[in-house]
Amino acid sequence: MGNIKAITFDLWDTLVIDDSDEPKRAERGLRSKFDERRHLLWKALNAADPIDLETVCLAYSVGDAAFNKVWKEHHITWLIAERLRVILRGLGRELPDAAFDAVVRAHGEMEVDIPPDAIPGGAAVLERLAKRYKLCIVSDAIVSPGSCLRRLLENHGLAKFFSGFAFSDEVGHSKPHRSMFDSAAEQLGIEIGEMLHVGDRDHNDVKGPQRLGMKAILFTAANDAYKATTTADAICESFDELESAIDRLND
Repeated sequence: MGNIKAITFDLWDTLVIDDSDEPKRAERGLRSKFDERRHLLWKALNAADPIDLETVCLAYSVGDAAFNKVWKEHHITWLIAERLRVILRGLGRELPDAAFDAVVRAHGEMEVDIPPDAIPGGAAVLERLAKRYKLCIVSDAIVSPGSCLRRLLENHGLAKFFSGFAFSDEVGHSKPHRSMFDSAAEQLGIEIGEMLHVGDRDHNDVKGPQRLGMKAILFTAANDAYKATTTADAICESFDELESAIDRLND
């Protein structure tokens, strides 16, 4: 065996298929998450003092743009409460604490109440890997906070295989910031260079870890956009390929 003692995993499009909950919402006659988030805020504001839905949607989109700038340029993912406060300031409005807290909670639990699907084959592979390596989630929390993402993983029967969780809303930075991987290493009691990362995005999940001295596997089961240009140490198209790829990199 080589130097790899732990495997870190991205969550979205690596363990769980991003937006695979949208067809379920449509089947139930529900709004998309994009529209529902805006409607939740509008409904709360409108109940206190009438306001046009279009005005709220515009302010929400401006808030999203500000979030994305901070996320991409400063590697920080604002908590949903922070994002909503930015939007409210833009509107020159406030909400009573109870109403505000209800909107925040509804945002966070949306993907718990109607969950996206797990990528097939993950549970069996994670169970075997957990007997040989320490496992940790290293994932950005864009809307659903880490507390809700843990519940999502628990409901899919996956959380039990992980000894640590580094979510960006809890760490204070997002990938590929070093503190995300520092948090994982600290939780697992090992050095960064003793971890291998598995994820679907070349910049965050491959080049970021590689700059820290880690090896990285590009996982393309749900997202193959970077397959042709990645610098990954290996590419896996499904969980069936993952164990052997890790073994080759740890010879």
